Amino acid sequence: MAAEHPEAAQQLSVVAENVGSHLPEVSRDVGAYLLAEIPELRGDATVIKILLASVAENVATLLHVFENDIPLEKVEGPAAALEYSRRLAQRGIPLSAMIRAYRLGHWRFLQWCLDELKKLDADDGISTATSRRMLQVSFGYIDQVTEHVILVYQHERDNWLLSQTAARAARVRDILAENDVDLNWAEPYLGYRLRQHHLGLVAWLPTLTDGGEGLARLHRITDEIAHGLACSARPLFVPRDAVLAWAWLPLGSHGGVSFERLSQVLERSDPAIYVCAGEAGCGVEGFRSTHRQAVRTQELASAADPMPRFTDFSAVAPIALMAANIDDMRAWVWSTLGPLAIDDENSTRLRETALLFLDNGCSYTATASAQILHKNTVQYRIRKAEEIMGHPVQPGHTDLEIALRAVRYLGSTLLRTPPS
Repeated sequence: MAAEHPEAAQQLSVVAENVGSHLPEVSRDVGAYLLAEIPELRGDATVIKILLASVAENVATLLHVFENDIPLEKVEGPAAALEYSRRLAQRGIPLSAMIRAYRLGHWRFLQWCLDELKKLDADDGISTATSRRMLQVSFGYIDQVTEHVILVYQHERDNWLLSQTAARAARVRDILAENDVDLNWAEPYLGYRLRQHHLGLVAWLPTLTDGGEGLARLHRITDEIAHGLACSARPLFVPRDAVLAWAWLPLGSHGGVSFERLSQVLERSDPAIYVCAGEAGCGVEGFRSTHRQAVRTQELASAADPMPRFTDFSAVAPIALMAANIDDMRAWVWSTLGPLAIDDENSTRLRETALLFLDNGCSYTATASAQILHKNTVQYRIRKAEEIMGHPVQPGHTDLEIALRAVRYLGSTLLRTPPS
């Protein structure tokens, strides 16, 4: 790296040598500062010991880079730093705490170096160039190391969740299979009360493109939803694979759920994650039923085009229960809607008006108000839809209503391609 001033590299080497003569003291100071400023890092003697080792190795490595003008591309992350990131992941300590430790530790380290530079009493030009070089190299080093430890943390977090929950998942499968369940044994083992109301969730990522941190993201959104719904305890989280997980939210003695609030939490979070929910259920039977509903809803959502971010079972129950075979359902929709099952703008408009017409008791006035249309426009659309289908839109036509609702939810999946 070329210096802005010919003596800057030499001056930085002197600073590093002088600071390095106090290496144990510098490392202890940086470590103590981090423990004082970041509460999440305190409390576990083994992890604290690894933190201090990580600090010492990072300080020594960076001083070595300063002193010998080593290119950053030839510098590897210290082993203790990588091990520390693994331990934090295993204990569920937030990634943000580790990143903050690097930022604050960097600042504390720079204070030592800048104080040492001041003692050299060089002229302003050399001091400025040396400071600039110090900042450029140290920020580059921290950026490089943090990128590495983040990947290690994320990979370890996913692996840890998988191994930690393997036995728990087996117990959950026994419960779902309706085997005899000893609640006094199962609840402590799972760390979750079965004698309460539950809300079953399925959370998934359609694709995984970020290096394998999917489970950590799914776990995080589950916790965020539980917090948003004011759950009194931690949810039960069971990974199925690297991109899909089952979860149960503990609702305690009350089974009421605000799906609007749940959807709002999801909208503010990771945009790549999709969630489906069952209906709240109580006790062991409720634990099973809300899960079955969430799984059935997820199967339906995965077939929709476009796929919705969030769906609750109550909103699509009739469709979910009959959608075991999408090909058969598509054929039934075509036979029910006829030429109205075309994937084009005009048919979409007619289908939407017909469904609202049925929802509003076949009232032209109420439908016009709901769609903000003139009553004559609604009458025209209904008449046009009836002509296309070859049968009337009228009360009691259950097949027509279900077919229209299925198309509203599943979209292009159930429709014909417009003729060329």
